[in-house]
Amino acid sequence: MLKKVATVLLSLTLAACANLSAQGLFSHYSAAMSPSHTALEQGRYEAAIESLPVAPAGPILDGMEQGRTRFVAQQFPSSFSAFQGTDAAVKEQQSKAIIQVSEGFNQAGAILTNDNMITYQPTDYELGFLHLYLALNYVQQRKLEGALVEVRRANMVQEAARKIREKELASAEKAVKQKGISDNIGAVLARYPDAGTTLSAVQNGYLFFLSGVLYEADGDLNGAYIDFKRALAVAPDNLYVAQTVLRLATRLQMRDDLQTLEARYGKYQRPAANEGRVIIFDEQGVVAARDNWRLPLYLHDSRGQGAIYNLALPYYRNVTLPRLSPLKLGNKPLNSEQVANVNSMAQQSLSEGLPAIVIRQALRVVAKDEVRRTAAQNGDDVGNVLANIFNTLTEQPDTRSWQTLPAAINIYQDDVKAGTQTLSWNGQQLDVEVKAGRTTMVWVSRQGNQVSWWSVLLGAN
Repeated sequence: MLKKVATVLLSLTLAACANLSAQGLFSHYSAAMSPSHTALEQGRYEAAIESLPVAPAGPILDGMEQGRTRFVAQQFPSSFSAFQGTDAAVKEQQSKAIIQVSEGFNQAGAILTNDNMITYQPTDYELGFLHLYLALNYVQQRKLEGALVEVRRANMVQEAARKIREKELASAEKAVKQKGISDNIGAVLARYPDAGTTLSAVQNGYLFFLSGVLYEADGDLNGAYIDFKRALAVAPDNLYVAQTVLRLATRLQMRDDLQTLEARYGKYQRPAANEGRVIIFDEQGVVAARDNWRLPLYLHDSRGQGAIYNLALPYYRNVTLPRLSPLKLGNKPLNSEQVANVNSMAQQSLSEGLPAIVIRQALRVVAKDEVRRTAAQNGDDVGNVLANIFNTLTEQPDTRSWQTLPAAINIYQDDVKAGTQTLSWNGQQLDVEVKAGRTTMVWVSRQGNQVSWWSVLLGAN
């Protein structure tokens, strides 16, 4: 009997290891990412790159982590290459004819090990950021046309991801009904930490506002106006977004909109002829990593033999956004305002996916208990113990998520006198070229005491 048990458990382990690393079988992604995540929080960009784990989660997530970290470190060619590789992998994954065959094996392995067996599918907000950073790479290269392609694609890929997620949930719910364990799902969800929902946690104001800036630079004022209004819907208290919508509504003579906008935000003030517009995107901190939340279950069979199971679920601790001193343009401190909270997006995305995760956990408890019962038949206590050990060690939460994104993004904009302006922070400076009637876009990323930044002149106002 002991030989039989060992063979079963060894087969399960080998099957799992064929589809994921030992880190994914006996640990989880956030643990592997912790050194890199910490280094990035401290502004040690090179150390963050060097400590990135080697391909623990497949080409999509690994490429996103590499791309964002190298972008902040201003290693732009390698960042661009990483994001392009990720984009190609996403296209392949979203081709259903390709993913269906291989994924069946992964799902089967996940039933007996953990969700890390399942091929990683990026969430909607992650796909939005993938194309946002591809767009930023193009802007940094002064290639506006390429950047516009990426912001147009962002909505399409997010829609495709939503359909895949809905299909996954429907399949999981069907499996639960067949097993007759649906009553257990609500009990688990009732004890799970709740993140709450708001529009800003579902839609990306950063992406909308950047898209509007790029459309306007290309002369597409109607397209810009649409996305600026979408950004305002996400961040209605952001005065910089409101002033931008007011400016375009005035220019496009949107009389109905102007009446509502002016009642809340006042009238738009035109800049002087010798001024240019400066728009600053200020990325701050690093998004929270998923943590490990466990709910132990102690079960006994008819012979009195005990079984230990852990429902291991990912969750986000309550975190506070970084408090950074203001940037300065010349000698003027800049009072930027938030346009996107990535921590909220990450929490909301996990909340949306949680029902499917809990369903798989419930199915896994049933499957693992069947293995344990088989191992413990004829009163074999050793088999029961070995099965319990295997079940406990392999039940790991799926903490995979894009963990090198910023925690939040603020924006600032103003019309300033043409010439070379100096942006400064924490003893560091960036020269910003401003021309009358033009827009200068500045990208800033701040972690710890370090800053990464660049600026580029865009099209005429």
